[in-house]
Amino acid sequence: MNALFPLLAVMIWSLNAVVSKVAAGAIDPAAISFYRWLLALLVLTPFVLPGLWRNRAAVRPHLWKLLVLGLLGMVLYQSLAYYAAHSVSALFMGILNALIPLLTVLFSIAVLGVAPTRGMALGGLLSFGGLVWLVSGGEPAQLLHHGIGSGELMMLAASASYACYGVLTKRWAIPLPNWQSLYVQILFGVLLLTPNFLHAPDVALTARNIPLVLFAGIPASLIAPFLWIQGVMRLGANTASIFMNLVPLFTAVIAVLFLHEQLHSYHLIGGGVTLLGVFLAQRLRTPLLRPAR
Repeated sequence: MNALFPLLAVMIWSLNAVVSKVAAGAIDPAAISFYRWLLALLVLTPFVLPGLWRNRAAVRPHLWKLLVLGLLGMVLYQSLAYYAAHSVSALFMGILNALIPLLTVLFSIAVLGVAPTRGMALGGLLSFGGLVWLVSGGEPAQLLHHGIGSGELMMLAASASYACYGVLTKRWAIPLPNWQSLYVQILFGVLLLTPNFLHAPDVALTARNIPLVLFAGIPASLIAPFLWIQGVMRLGANTASIFMNLVPLFTAVIAVLFLHEQLHSYHLIGGGVTLLGVFLAQRLRTPLLRPAR
């Protein structure tokens, strides 16, 4: 029963990758990014703002940290994904999102001083190889001639942003209630997204894009994080993180069934090798270097 919490969260996030792809043809990326977090902010306000105001003295010293977290988690992560969706498939987006646990582990070495393990080294190499195979469409030599596309680079940057968000969240351990911390991050996110929103050519809400905004603003932004936090509390962070490996599988099934995307052999090979690397990095914890005696 406890496993349902992270499982449902992962299913919502997988569906959100497909929603991001659909949004590419229905609404400007700057518009859905802004509307999404504005909606989440409005929904949370009556529940969180009164307690946050009473606790404002405790919040004030951490405002700059919350600003950085809002930039990484609410602005860069999803905004880059919305822009990337114009040129990459939902399948690819799902696989790149699955890299977040591995990137989190690698960033933890530098930021948290985590000792590298054999799993990190082997998993990193495998995931890199799988990613090269995936990005090149099964023809790595083509990368030497054509390079990596902007959509692929944006998705990599998006995944790296969220991994950095997770590491800094742990590093700073801001002593605020979870929802109050999230609320301030979302508030900063809305403020940072406003200039781009005001310069967007078309921000109109229509019958076609309103359902996309609603899904992104409530299930993907509020319900999924709540379910994930509950899963981490019940199962532990290490066990819950394994469920993230299901994101590409769920995303692939949804994308093939509803977007009619084509599943190619390079998706299976590159994605499979990438996920194997992520799994090894999570589970193989033998120290890379033996401590000196």
